[in-house]
Amino acid sequence: MSTLFSPLTIRGTTFSNRIWVSPMCQYMATDGVVGAWHQVHLGSFATGGTGMIMVEATGVVPEGRISIGCPSIEDQAHADAFKPMIEFAHSHGVKVGIQLAHAGRKASTMLPWDDHRIASADEGGWQAVSSSATAFEGYPVPRELTQTEIASLISDFASAAKRAVAVGFDVIEIHAAHGYLLHQFYSPIMNQRTDEYGGNFDNRIRFLLEVATAVRAVIGDQTPLFVRISATDWVDSGWNVIDSVELSIKLKALGVDLIDVSSGGAIHNAKIDPKPGFQVPFATAIKTEAEIATVAVGLITEAEQAEHIVATGEADAVFLARAMLRNPRWALAAAQTLGVDLTWPLPLQRGKIEK
Repeated sequence: MSTLFSPLTIRGTTFSNRIWVSPMCQYMATDGVVGAWHQVHLGSFATGGTGMIMVEATGVVPEGRISIGCPSIEDQAHADAFKPMIEFAHSHGVKVGIQLAHAGRKASTMLPWDDHRIASADEGGWQAVSSSATAFEGYPVPRELTQTEIASLISDFASAAKRAVAVGFDVIEIHAAHGYLLHQFYSPIMNQRTDEYGGNFDNRIRFLLEVATAVRAVIGDQTPLFVRISATDWVDSGWNVIDSVELSIKLKALGVDLIDVSSGGAIHNAKIDPKPGFQVPFATAIKTEAEIATVAVGLITEAEQAEHIVATGEADAVFLARAMLRNPRWALAAAQTLGVDLTWPLPLQRGKIEK
């Protein structure tokens, strides 16, 4: 029996297995609206045997997008654009989540393959905001958010979540990692505020807790709520795993069901040694110490590796990114490697290796 391919139920949602597609920026939305590229991109995963697809970082407001090519869900038209993709995934028994985000000081970029980084107003760019008027290296200095604007953004996260559930998303994930806005508040190396949203630990996590509270209130008791965090900033003066455990305990008390455990993003030159499964110990620590479900991410590429992570209880599920880009049907291949008889979509069955 494979633990990796066993079902997992969180609140009212049952995932057919523990192999999930990680949210991955595609930079192919037009004015925040997803289209043909995303239909094919997400659809390829939906036919690949995965248990869930997490849609990439999606701005709760237009200014929350990472780039001029990233999606947003600030109104019904933007939400409706996801509907056929969700329905297609559901027709194959695959759940779909959405990562609600605000990029903060890392916002308003051009596309990664353009010849310059920051979009001008003429190119569709905007003024970035953050916890403090401190810039990420190579980016413009952002404007510090007022408390009134923070309150408005909390409402924007809730409205976006409500919209997402109404259009059919099975899971809501709050993106609070990788140096984006919510991370810019809880990390001491980015937050220089002196009001109730800055300074000590409780003040720095306040914004995220208020967002989680507001989102939980509008999505209903049956919808799973995840939060992605950066478990460490990878610098001595930054956020660390002990902080992450304490934060996760508080998030669990507010109705968060699972912590999506990543790391980094606060500074550009953090010393990270990326190797297979390098972030899994963070997920294990949070799962054990905070007694909350976790999903592991980061250089998980082999079927046996993924099986070991969930079978030993290091995490409850795995998110795969680059491995899925290389092979959107990674889960089908992994099932064969592990001796699991997974049902293939009928049009693809000729590709199944018969033993």
